[in-house]
Amino acid sequence: MSDQEPNFQWKTLDRDLGRINSLEQATLYVSRPLVGLGIGLVFMVLAGMGAAALFGMGSGSLVVIAATVFGAYMALNIGANDVANNMGPAVGANALTMGGAIVIAAVCETAGALLAGGDVVGTISSGIISPEAVESQDVFIAAMMAALVSSALWVNLATWLGAPVSTTHSVVGGVVGAGIAAAGFGAVNWDKMQDIALSWVISPALGGGIAALFLLFIKQAIVYQPNMITAARRWVPVLIGIMAGVFATYLAIKGLKKVISVELGTAVMIGIAVAVLSWAVSIPYIRRKSEGLENRKKSLKVLFGLPLVISAALLSFAHGANDVANAVGPLAAIVHTAQYGDVLGKVEVPHWVMVIGAFGISFGLVAFGPKLIRMVGNQITKLNPMRAYCVALSAAITVIVASWLGLPVSSTHIAVGGVFGVGFFREWEAERRARKLQKVRKTPELVAQEERRRRKLVRRSHFMTIVAAWVITVPAAALLSAVVFYIVKSILA
Repeated sequence: MSDQEPNFQWKTLDRDLGRINSLEQATLYVSRPLVGLGIGLVFMVLAGMGAAALFGMGSGSLVVIAATVFGAYMALNIGANDVANNMGPAVGANALTMGGAIVIAAVCETAGALLAGGDVVGTISSGIISPEAVESQDVFIAAMMAALVSSALWVNLATWLGAPVSTTHSVVGGVVGAGIAAAGFGAVNWDKMQDIALSWVISPALGGGIAALFLLFIKQAIVYQPNMITAARRWVPVLIGIMAGVFATYLAIKGLKKVISVELGTAVMIGIAVAVLSWAVSIPYIRRKSEGLENRKKSLKVLFGLPLVISAALLSFAHGANDVANAVGPLAAIVHTAQYGDVLGKVEVPHWVMVIGAFGISFGLVAFGPKLIRMVGNQITKLNPMRAYCVALSAAITVIVASWLGLPVSSTHIAVGGVFGVGFFREWEAERRARKLQKVRKTPELVAQEERRRRKLVRRSHFMTIVAAWVITVPAAALLSAVVFYIVKSILA
């Protein structure tokens, strides 16, 4: 009996330690979301305190303080949802770890917003509603507050559901709903809304088509060549040059407005010069990187790793420069109206508002971003560095083409559309190969069709969820905004 007692005691101790370990793991799992909520609440409180320090605690200032808190909430939701579209493909392709993606995105989004973003927001969020239709300054402030709150709530809900949506479209829907509630349907610029509705189709279709074409080019020019490494040495520098040139053109148009106005022709010339320089510099880099690599497809992933990381960083910078101002537009409009009592002029975005937008995005990304990054990177279709690079290149080119054509597009729709384009191209290619193989093996048609159906390379459930979220974003945000408007108006009355 004495010999068995020590063994029994050790077994009891092991069980107790196992229970303690399980309890610790469960506590960490439960507390992780609470940490994110804590970060978000602290940031919102600090934003409100900063606004109070700037404007005091008078009756008129309380509206600005409340709007600042909700603006910080909106910025957190942008970081949780919108930024995933830029970093998701790089993480899904294993070119970046989740931690590395979060750090790069936070730095580049903040830099883009503060250095090149949001110099001017158009009259009441890009002329979506007519200012003269609003009966008073208080009603206008209530409308902008409703737009801010409703768009933030909608993006928060979409993030919780795991659907990447356009924050710009959410703001647009919020402004429309509040405008209709405040001044009727005649206050809305329906021509502008028609363009935005067209972008629901144009953005993902253009992004997906361009991504698929680049993947087809990589397959034909590199992957299907007898010597893939030699082909890669010839064409990968060309692809890097195209990427650098496109981003240089984009940033010349969008990013230099604070310093100097750049026409499209000049921006294209700058882009061509940067493209040629990048192509020349990348030739020796790719040659060194490819030395000793085996002539197989897996080796090619090494050559696209660094270019993919750089492209993801540039996409984040461009997103910070372009989209943050739209997201904080209602807050800027409220501050402008509260300060000057003017609802008709152009709305300058104060620096402190851009700071809230920039840092809010970073905190939202750190606290809540990984869920959507995994969705975009892993759960729509399987990505490798080549496919992810096509998505990034497609996003950059699509934005340039859309700017040239004057089409309003969403960076979210473009990036996710690029992922879908790559996935559906893979399905098409797999179908084509299966048909060829069927002819060789003389497999019965019904058996072959069932086999191909089981091997779908794009998850249809995620596809339908995301498309549905895109379609209902503007009307859902508008309806929510109308409800919030009446609540806010009754509080301010």
